[in-house]
Amino acid sequence: MPARVETTDPDGIDYGWVMQITFVVTILVGAPIVAVASVSVDLASWGARASFAIRVGAVVWFVTALAVYGYARRRSSRSATD
Repeated sequence: MPARVETTDPDGIDYGWVMQITFVVTILVGAPIVAVASVSVDLASWGARASFAIRVGAVVWFVTALAVYGYARRRSSRSATD
């Protein structure tokens, strides 16, 4: 019987997992950060609101991606040495 398509056995870092976790954590953590940060900024138009959300969200996404990648890399190197 062939292996299921949904399963993977990556050597090293599972980049699919990194992308999925980055997406979910960015939404869960980023939305409240953008909301709290927007309280102190004058956002008079929809364009200003969208621009602000994109700028702050991009920083949150980048930091989250680096953190998740670092975690996956540590986890991968630990399992390789075991």
